[in-house]
Amino acid sequence: MQPRNMSMSGVVDLAAVKAAGEAKAKAEQARAEAARQAGQAGGAGPSAGAVPPSALVVDVDEAGFERDVLQLSAEVPVVLDFWAEWCQPCKQLSPLLERLITEANGRLVLAKVDVDANQMLMQQFQIQGIPAVFAVVAGQVLPLFQGVAPEQQIRETLAQLVQVAEERFGIIGIEVDPNAEGAAPAVPAADDIPAGPYDALLEAAVVALDAGDLGGAVQAYKNVLADDPGNTEAKLGLAQAELLARVQHMNPQAVRAAAAENPRDPAAQIAAADLDLVGGHVEDAFGRLVDTVRVTFGEDRDAVRLRLLELFEVIGADDPRVSAARTALARVLF
Repeated sequence: MQPRNMSMSGVVDLAAVKAAGEAKAKAEQARAEAARQAGQAGGAGPSAGAVPPSALVVDVDEAGFERDVLQLSAEVPVVLDFWAEWCQPCKQLSPLLERLITEANGRLVLAKVDVDANQMLMQQFQIQGIPAVFAVVAGQVLPLFQGVAPEQQIRETLAQLVQVAEERFGIIGIEVDPNAEGAAPAVPAADDIPAGPYDALLEAAVVALDAGDLGGAVQAYKNVLADDPGNTEAKLGLAQAELLARVQHMNPQAVRAAAAENPRDPAAQIAAADLDLVGGHVEDAFGRLVDTVRVTFGEDRDAVRLRLLELFEVIGADDPRVSAARTALARVLF
């Protein structure tokens, strides 16, 4: 059984995630400060990792489909619009889709496919007529509708798509900056950035985490998120602290024996996945839970899926292992 003052040594992936989260938070703070200063000077700079609005509507072809649609769908739902120049209904639908996607402000991306130039894609999607609209979420293709639909119906469909992407896969979209087309201002050094409003609480959480006071760390991170739900460092820290708290008093041998004896038991597999992640076996943890989702149903399946999404938070959305696991999860859910 693990002692209360649990050591962080050997938890390679979690330590790396913690460092990456701190670096990312500092970079975002730096860019935010740069944007504030630019605003005071009468200009504006792009946000961290932001894309210009023009990037929300793109033309795709067969050669770039994997990169521009499948890979991107791990970050944001991609709506596919199959059209042709000669198609009159397409000329009604496409501008409407472009407007609604732009209004979604990064929660969706529209990829336009000219069927005359991309016959193979048209065959792969088994399209019988155009316009035809599909979505790709975490690598999984979902048919939406065919023909021209009323604007309100399309709005509702897109809203449901956003909800499914967030609730089932934890995909919340990409950040959009209307000024990202221009040159970014110089980013000040991290040492020159003034302390933010939550720095003291975040530092207290880190101190508690390093001291093994996991309850104190969890509460400190929750205090930050109560006022600032989008705080990246607090979300990452909370996921890590809660994971460590769950495994703190586990008997690893007993947990792994139970998981081996009960491959369809959600609780046994969830506990073993937590141990896998703490031990640095990230892909094993993700694979175990994806396999458990495949063989469970109802509330059991939801419990496993939600734990998997929590573990994604520990590792971070930018990690390729998370993207791969999201795609695998999509395959077993749909």
